[in-house]
Amino acid sequence: MQNKKTVLIVIVALIGLFFVGGYFYKQNKASEFGKVASEKAEVFQRDYSLVIGPKDAKVQLVEFFDPACGTCAYYYPFVKDIVKKHKDDIKLVLRYAPFHANSNYTVKMLEGARVQNLFKETLELMFATQNQWLDGHSVDPRKLWIILEKSNILDMKKLSKSMDNIMYDKIIEQDLDDARVLNVRGTPSFFVNGIPLQDLTGENLQKLIESQL
Repeated sequence: MQNKKTVLIVIVALIGLFFVGGYFYKQNKASEFGKVASEKAEVFQRDYSLVIGPKDAKVQLVEFFDPACGTCAYYYPFVKDIVKKHKDDIKLVLRYAPFHANSNYTVKMLEGARVQNLFKETLELMFATQNQWLDGHSVDPRKLWIILEKSNILDMKKLSKSMDNIMYDKIIEQDLDDARVLNVRGTPSFFVNGIPLQDLTGENLQKLIESQL
C-alpha cells in the first residue's frame, strides 16, 4: 500500500513538473522573441512589407501566411475584424510563407495586384475560391489565373507583365528566411509586438493583442 502511494506521488510530481516546465519553456520563448523584436525589428517587418494601419501603432501584429492555406482563409475575417476594431492602435504586417507547392505563383499574383492597388480584393477572392484552384496541397496556376480573369478585378495584361519582376522572387526568399529565423513552421503564424502566438485560436490571439494594448 505504501509503495502504491509512493508511485502515485511520483507520478503526480512528474505531471506537475511537465506542466511547469512547459509553462517556463513558453515564457522563455516569448522572452527570446521579445529580445529579437527589439534588436532585429526588420525580421518582423521589411521595408517592402505590406502594412495595414498606422505606422506608429502601439501594437504590431505580424502574420506569416500562405494564400493557399485553408487555415489562413479561415482566420482572415477574424484578423480583419480585430484590426478594424482597434484601427488606431494596431498595424497588421503581412509576410509570405508559401509552403504549398506552386504557392510562389499566388504570391507573385498578389504583389502584381498590389501594384494595381487591389491587393485586398485579390486576396479575398483567392481565399473565397481556394477549393477551385487547389489540387490537394498544390496550387494550379492555370485555374487561378482563369478565376482572376473572369472576376474582372485586375488588369490581366498589367498583372502578366508585373509577375516577371525579379523583385518578387527576392521578397519571397527574404520572407522565408525571416520565417526560418522566427521558427515559423506553419501558417498562419502570428507575432504580437514580437511575441509569438503559442496556441492558435481566435481567443488566444485576441487575448495576446489585448495584453499589449
